[in-house]
Amino acid sequence: MRFTAFFGAGLALLLLQSNLFRLVLLAEHAISALLMWMHLSNHEVHVPGFLPQLVLPLVVYMGVHEYSLVRGASVAFVLGYFTDLVGIAPVGLYTFTYVATFVLARAAGVRFAAQTRWMQVVLALVFSLVHSVMVVILIAIFWKDRDGWMPRMIAPMALPHVIATSMTAPLVFRLAQRIHLATQGALRDPGAQP
Repeated sequence: MRFTAFFGAGLALLLLQSNLFRLVLLAEHAISALLMWMHLSNHEVHVPGFLPQLVLPLVVYMGVHEYSLVRGASVAFVLGYFTDLVGIAPVGLYTFTYVATFVLARAAGVRFAAQTRWMQVVLALVFSLVHSVMVVILIAIFWKDRDGWMPRMIAPMALPHVIATSMTAPLVFRLAQRIHLATQGALRDPGAQP
């Protein structure tokens, strides 16, 4: 039940994430218009890569809270596969990196540290940075075009992406905590009579 809820939340976050760029683009245009109106700048504000990855903090939450390795890795695998399908990444890239991130978070086992909002931001920042480095390295290794333009193009976008992900992580952690608490009673007393 818990992993079905995490999977459903992950799919909802993935759909939100896939359309979030429109809101970010609208915010950039609004900030640019405001700065031009105030005569502070004549240039458009554009921060490439400032899009959060909403599914990654959910994967980190499952890993840090030491859920079942097989079930958690399975949820991370399926969410990664759907991320590959929704995005333009090569199939298997996010599938591999989500499972690797889940296993790394599980190995870290810092369940007690994820309770405060600042620690959630730090955890998301660290694991998002590790995830972004994995993605850039894997694209550099396996990209079919060997001149290396793709890794050089996406590497500068990694830091804004990491910052955006860590800023949205407390919201995703709160959602995951609610799922955890809602499914905890069902796991504790499976044979209870209604």
